[in-house]
Amino acid sequence: MFIVDAQVHIWAAHSPERPWPRWAIGTPEKPRNLAHRPVPFSKDDLLREMDAAGVSRAVIVPPSFEGDRNDLGLAAARLHPERLAVMGRFEGRLDDSTPEARAQIAAWRGQPGMLGLRLTFRGKPFRPMLAEGRTNWIWAEAEKARVPTMVMVDHEQVPFIDEVAQRHPALKLVMDHLCLITGQKDEEAFAHLDRLLALARLPNVAVKASALPCFTSDVYPYRRLHPYLRRVFDAFGPRRIFWGTDLTRLPCSYHQAVTMFTEEIPWLSSADQEWIMGRGLCEWIGWPLP
Repeated sequence: MFIVDAQVHIWAAHSPERPWPRWAIGTPEKPRNLAHRPVPFSKDDLLREMDAAGVSRAVIVPPSFEGDRNDLGLAAARLHPERLAVMGRFEGRLDDSTPEARAQIAAWRGQPGMLGLRLTFRGKPFRPMLAEGRTNWIWAEAEKARVPTMVMVDHEQVPFIDEVAQRHPALKLVMDHLCLITGQKDEEAFAHLDRLLALARLPNVAVKASALPCFTSDVYPYRRLHPYLRRVFDAFGPRRIFWGTDLTRLPCSYHQAVTMFTEEIPWLSSADQEWIMGRGLCEWIGWPLP
């Protein structure tokens, strides 16, 4: 099976040459490290883990704790174009609708290795930007330029994306992590899943079934998650559900994150698995299969 991970991170250490934002490193008196792991995770580390788990490709989502930069991901994708690609960050300019910003979106996929956008709206100052419509310009530009967009919001924010998807039917949207909130698990995490499922009526919206082991107190094969996955499957179907891991924060092995879907969910047919585990994502974001 051709397996494609819809979300992974790579990063380098904070340094004077490549500094992280202040909020991610703290102060000299109270230093902090918001990375998923205590040491940097490189593209070589990623490729080794992919090889061991049988993962053919991965989409790099540059992590927020490095700031608004896509350089490491793009460098990795240029070196390994058949295995790595990037959905890039643009948050620092989300309410900047100047001609220069619009031109950047128009040329976004012209960057070697860049397949789309990844926009995050959960925290300040981005949450009010979405609610107040200050980001409306970027949806229009992404639709015009055919730039697929991954979106990180919570269930409370889903109605805003519903409106965006209706206004821009040619814009392909992917809802990250089923809109689940870090720190919540099981019934609490999935309490408002119906809000996400309501988007299934819109053919330009897909979902990323990523990092799911992080949202349960269960252990592998995470059977407490399976009923929720069935509801998502029944709503969106296999062609609009994209498997992913957010590898560096998994509470299980990479191999287990794969086999949870390929071996432990009996109601997924082999054809369903083919779509969910890679084919659907590649078609959605325009990454030609080999």
